[in-house]
Amino acid sequence: MNQAVESSHVSYKSVIQETAQDAGDRIAHIALQLTILPLATPVSDAKVLTGRQKPMTEIAFIFCEITTRDGHQGMGFGYSKRAGGPGLYAHAKEIAPNLISEDPNDIARLWTKLMWAGASMGRSGMTSQAISPFDIALWDMKAKRANLPLAKLLGSHRESVQCYNTSGGFFSTPLDQVLKNVEVSRESGIGGIKLKVGHPDLKVDIERVSSVRKLLGDGFPLMVDANQQWDRLKAVRACRALEEYDLTWIEEPLDAMDFEGHGELAQRFDAPIATGEMLTSFNEHVQLIEAGTDFIQPDAPRVGGITPFLQIMQLADLKGRMIAPHFSMEIHLPLVAAYAREGWLEHFEWLTPLFNEQLTLKDGRMWLPSRPGLGFTLSEQAQAWTRERFEVGKKP
Repeated sequence: MNQAVESSHVSYKSVIQETAQDAGDRIAHIALQLTILPLATPVSDAKVLTGRQKPMTEIAFIFCEITTRDGHQGMGFGYSKRAGGPGLYAHAKEIAPNLISEDPNDIARLWTKLMWAGASMGRSGMTSQAISPFDIALWDMKAKRANLPLAKLLGSHRESVQCYNTSGGFFSTPLDQVLKNVEVSRESGIGGIKLKVGHPDLKVDIERVSSVRKLLGDGFPLMVDANQQWDRLKAVRACRALEEYDLTWIEEPLDAMDFEGHGELAQRFDAPIATGEMLTSFNEHVQLIEAGTDFIQPDAPRVGGITPFLQIMQLADLKGRMIAPHFSMEIHLPLVAAYAREGWLEHFEWLTPLFNEQLTLKDGRMWLPSRPGLGFTLSEQAQAWTRERFEVGKKP
């Protein structure tokens, strides 16, 4: 009797081990493409006015489609503005083969594997950004396999997110046109307006902000973004001058890596301080969050994808920070919806031609789509703007 029980136990263990080892799906094929999105009109912020950068005319996107041997698919993307797109694409091609034959469900482990594949270049910057298309595609696939929108897979706290517009307030746009853009955005259902500041002459900033505030009226959310163009003394002066305009936040008043300085401004002024979009790792965000900035602005494609973004959210919530991710609303909508505290989503219509599906903006909020995963497929226009393609593995 004991022998029979022991034999049965051994057999059962053998079956369990075989199931865990052999039954799972595996990544069979990866397709990458470098797609260049042209901007209809070159745009300039304070970095252009101070001579640090040239006007932005295009954005490079690296799209990734992962297919498993069972036929499941996921799509993700990363991007680079002004420079770096070809380099990002080249590194993504180098690390892509590391995912072939891997279990697509092991997202955190695969993120670490890809990071080590390029660790000789460091653990931030291009190294982490090149991981993003793969990581986001794997999360998209995981939600699709569960037949759930990504926000529901993560555990959504709300069905919609406050949404503000940035694209109408660049310095390359004259003030009279900015005011027209503000009216159009508000009529379209936007919930907030962000205006570029950081002009070498503070009087220009004040004129633009005061004019937009007058048009919007009291209470309508208004944000400003200095794009890192002030030192600490200029930032104190500017923040003091801008306080009277009841701003939702003052963004990037200092260099992105001046965590301490941003924290001090947050303590000194009533207007909330926001920053974080230029950071490219979880560890950098740890320093920012610990310093005390009011709003953190992580960018999933820049920090390495959804996996590190979720780590950032967890720490930010623990420390009581608000969240307002930078750019890529198609990726960030479900992430902000899954954050415990009410956050903001940045609206850019620039990406609209890249996808067949569009998001719904209503009553100042962007609403979660019901489509599984991220809920987007690439348009014919995106394919037409594609300059290079790369594939590894075999399609099932």
